This record gives sequence, structure tokens and C-alpha cells, in this order.
Amino acid sequence: MNSNHPSALFITFEGLDFSGKSTQVALFTERLSRAGSQHLDIRDPGGTAIGERIRSILLDRAVLNMSEVTELFLFSASRAQLVNEIIKPNLDRGTIVVCDRFYDSTTAYQGLGRGLPLDAIATINRSAAGGLVPDVTFFIDIPVSEVERRMIQHKTGADRMEMSGRAFYERVRQGYLQLASEAPRFEVLDGLMGIQDIHERVWKRFESVMSLQQSRS
Repeated sequence: MNSNHPSALFITFEGLDFSGKSTQVALFTERLSRAGSQHLDIRDPGGTAIGERIRSILLDRAVLNMSEVTELFLFSASRAQLVNEIIKPNLDRGTIVVCDRFYDSTTAYQGLGRGLPLDAIATINRSAAGGLVPDVTFFIDIPVSEVERRMIQHKTGADRMEMSGRAFYERVRQGYLQLASEAPRFEVLDGLMGIQDIHERVWKRFESVMSLQQSRS
């Protein structure tokens, strides 16, 4: 538990680009609103004035010579600001905080994708998050071939991260699946299912986690 408040939960959504992750965040938070739950949805990187400026650098297609270590520290710097300025204060007030990506993205993308040392990343993640660990993490899993298909379908210009190529994304996907196999907080969802079907799975797990937390308080 990240807060002494019985209604506080920290929920994260993870997935490859075009996995439908952000769609599920929107559906989930809309349902929280209908249920009358006090909640906040944010994104990582971003979510603060400092974080949004860092995000613009990280995703800028014109920034092509950024080192992998620089990328790691920029993501972590944005996250540290987000945790201290937004996430922890809201959890302490009993808010359900829903975050579109968190440090599992760093482990999967910069660690298993870029090949940076996982032990160093784990240390940086703990420091940037101030020891905060998500109560539940939803990983929307889709094959890399589906990422490519959706990218073409949406006819969007790839940002700097999305320009990394198929082999990179295959490593990232396997990294996520490895993380999910090691941490019970993960709920792996088939991103090829219908949007509403995925949402119902998300809501069912949320209710289970909330019920368990309240029974412990």
C-alpha cells in the first residue's frame, strides 16, 4: 500500500505504442467518474510543467543523436518530478491515481529494448519513484506486427521513440512479458480483444484490488 488512506490506489497502464493503452485509460477513468470515485489521470513522461518540457524533447523527431543514457535520465527526471509534485500528494489525500506509463516502461524500453544494465535501471527507478510501487499494472499486449499495422492505418508520423524499429519493439514486448511473469501486480490483457472486453477485465481486477485493500485497512 502506497498510502495510509484506504481508498488510495496507484494504477498504471503499460503497453507498446498503438496497443490501445490510452484508450483503456480513458474508459477506466470515465467509469471511475460515473462511480463517483475521486481520481486523477496523468501521463509519464509529462504531467507537470517540467515533465511536459522533458517529454517534448524525448519525442522530438528532430532529436536524433540522444544517447541511451541521456534518454534514461530524462525519463527518470520527469518521473521524479511527477511523483513528488502530483502522485504522492494525491495518494495521501485518498485519490485513485491512474498513470499512462510508469517505470516499467523504462525497464522495458531502455533496459531490455536499448540494452542498458537492468540493475542500474532498477536503482534509478526506485530513486525517481521515491520507493513508490504501483498497486496494479495493466499491460495491454499486442504483437509487433499489429503495432505496424495500426501505425499505417492511423497514418501518423512516428515520434522519436516510435522510429526505433521492429527488433527493438520485439525486445520491449518480451521485456514486458518477463516483468509480468515476475510481479503479481501485473494483469496481462490481450490487446487484440474487443475494446469493451478489455475494459471489463480491467474493471474486474480493479474491483478485486480495491476490495482487498479496503479489507486490510
